Amino acid sequence: MKHLADLLLLGDPRLYETCEPVLESELPLVSGWVADLHSVMEEIRAKYQFGRGIAAPQLGIMKRLIYLNVDRPQVIINPEFVSVSDETDELWDDCMSFPNLLVRVRRHRNLTLSYRDENWQSHIWNITDWGLSELVQHEYDHLNGVLCTMRAIDAHSFRWRPTPDTN
Repeated sequence: MKHLADLLLLGDPRLYETCEPVLESELPLVSGWVADLHSVMEEIRAKYQFGRGIAAPQLGIMKRLIYLNVDRPQVIINPEFVSVSDETDELWDDCMSFPNLLVRVRRHRNLTLSYRDENWQSHIWNITDWGLSELVQHEYDHLNGVLCTMRAIDAHSFRWRPTPDTN
C-alpha cells in the first residue's frame, strides 16, 4: 500500500512524462492502483484539508488512470476529451504534488469526456459543473505530463496556501 511519502513532488521528472494507456489485460492491477490512490488522497485530506482527485502518475504509476472522490469514488481509465467549451474561467488551482502552492490558471467551463471504468465499460460524460470540469482537466493534464504550474496565467499567478494550523 502506498502512502503520502510515495507521492511524487514538484521537480520529480516522472511528473512531466506522458502516461501509457491502461491495457485491458492490466485490469486486474487497477483495483490495487485505485486502493493506493485512495489511501494517499485520504492522507492528503487529513493533513492539508483538500483533495478531490488524484492521477496515477502522482504515485509513479505511469498509466492513464484518474481516481476522483467528490460525492462518490470514481475510476476513470484512458480518458480522452471529446470536446471542450470555448468558454473559460479562472481559478486558484492546487495540487497534491505541491500542496502549499496555489496557481492561477484558466480552464474550460464545460467538457465532454470519453473513458472506461474499472469494469472496462465505456462511458461518455458531459461535464457542465464547473468544479468537476476544472478538476477533470487538472487530473487529465497529469496524464500528459502537464502541471498547473505550466498553465499559470502569468508570472504573478502563484501564492502560498496558508497551512491548516495557521490562523
